[in-house]
Amino acid sequence: MKLDTYAAQAAAIKKPLYKSLFFQIFVAVVAGILIGYLWPSIGAGLRPLGDGFIQLIKMIIAPLIFLVIVTGIAAVGDVKAVGRVGVKALLYFTGATLFALAFGLVVANIVQPGAGLNIDPSTLSQDALKAKTGTAPPSDAGQFILGIIPTSVIGAFASNNLLQVLCFSVFFGAAIVVIGKDRCAPVMKVLDTILEVFFKIMGWVMRLAPIGAFGAMAFIIGQYGLSTLGTYALLIVACYGAAIVFIGLLFLIAWGLVRVPLWQFIKYTREEFLLALGTASTESVLPRIMTKLTDAGCSRSTAGLVVPTGYSFNLDGAAIYLSISLLFLAQAFGHHLDLGQQLAALGILMLTSKGMAGVPGSAFLALSATAGALGIFPVAGVALLLGADRLMDSMRVVVNLLGNCVATFVVAKWEGQFDREAMLRAFSGDKPAAEGGPINAGNLAVQAAGTRS
Repeated sequence: MKLDTYAAQAAAIKKPLYKSLFFQIFVAVVAGILIGYLWPSIGAGLRPLGDGFIQLIKMIIAPLIFLVIVTGIAAVGDVKAVGRVGVKALLYFTGATLFALAFGLVVANIVQPGAGLNIDPSTLSQDALKAKTGTAPPSDAGQFILGIIPTSVIGAFASNNLLQVLCFSVFFGAAIVVIGKDRCAPVMKVLDTILEVFFKIMGWVMRLAPIGAFGAMAFIIGQYGLSTLGTYALLIVACYGAAIVFIGLLFLIAWGLVRVPLWQFIKYTREEFLLALGTASTESVLPRIMTKLTDAGCSRSTAGLVVPTGYSFNLDGAAIYLSISLLFLAQAFGHHLDLGQQLAALGILMLTSKGMAGVPGSAFLALSATAGALGIFPVAGVALLLGADRLMDSMRVVVNLLGNCVATFVVAKWEGQFDREAMLRAFSGDKPAAEGGPINAGNLAVQAAGTRS
C-alpha cells in the first residue's frame, strides 16, 4: 500500500482535536502554569497529582521492560546479536556523553555564566544540599558495576532498579534462545499474553496523563516561581542555548547516519515529549517511547535494550548541564580552570554522571563528587544551583529523551535491525502496535528478518 493511501486513511479516522492526547496535555500544562503563577500556594499543593501519575507509570515500567526485552531477544533468536547490540549501544553512549560534556565546557568558557558573582564560601551552608541529595556519597565505578547485578530478582523488580531488571531480562531471554523456542513456546505464549495485558494497563494510565502534567507543572511554578529566572539568567541562557545547538547536531546525526527525518519523528512522538516536559520526567514516557520506536522500524530487542540502558548511560542533557554548571560554580568563586583542570573535570564527570538516572539529587551528587575530587571550590557551593535546578528540567528532559531515541535508531541501523519502510508508514499516520495492541513474537521475527534499510 502506498504511503499516500496510508495518509488518506489516517486523515479519515482522525480524532477530534479535543480528544487528542497532545491537545489535552498542552491545555493541562498551560493551566498548570497559570494556576502556579496566579495562586502559588494552590499550585504547590497539587504536587500529588503529578507524583501519583509518575508512580502509576513506575508501577508498570519494570515488568514491561522485562517482557519487551525477553520477547524481543526470543524473536531475534541470536544471543550474539544481543551482545553486539549492547556493546554498540555502550560505545555510542560513551562517545555521545563525552561530546556533550566537552561541548558544555566549550559553551561555559565562551558565555562565562558565573563570572563576576564573587560568592563568599563562608556564607554557604551544606544543610540544603544534604536535604536534596541525602548523606550517602556517590558510589565508585566498581560499586556501580556490581550494582547492575541483582542480588535478588524480586528485589530488582520491587525497587524498580531498571539496570538490574535489564540484566536479568537479558539472561532470561538468552536462556529461552539457547533452550529453543519450540520447547519454550508455552512460556512465550504466556509472556505475550501478559505483555498485551500490560499494554492495556498502559493505555488506561495514559488517559490520566493530562491530570499528571497539570499537577506537576502547577507545583513547579507555584513552588519555585518565575522570579528565579532573573537570578540565574546567564546560566539558563547558556544551558538552553547549548541544548538547542546540540539538538541541531542530533538532527544531522539522525539524517546523516540513518536517514531519519527527526522533525517528523518529533511530530510523531509529540504527545510523549509534551508529557515528559509537563511532568519533568522521562520515566513517565518510557513505555510509550519504546513502543513508538518499535513501530517506527527499530526491532523490539534493540529498543528494549537501548532505551532503558540509555536512561542511565546516555543522559546528554544532564551532561551538558553538569559541565556548564561546574564552570559556573568555579567562576562564581573566582577560580579560572586551565585546560588541564578542565580535562580532569571532564574525566571525573564521565564517571560521576553515569548510572544516576532516578537517583534523588543526582546532578548534585555528580557535581559534589567532582568538586570534592578537584578541590577547587567547597562542596557546599553546589547548593548555589538549588534555585536553578528545577528550571533546567525542560532542557534536560528533551535532550535526554531525544538523544536516546537517536541512539536507538543509530544502533538499530548499525545492527541491521532497522526497517525504514515501517518508519515511513508510522510517520505517515499508519497505526501499528502502539494503538492497535502489542506485536507478538512471530511478527517480531518477521520484522527483525524482513525489509531492512
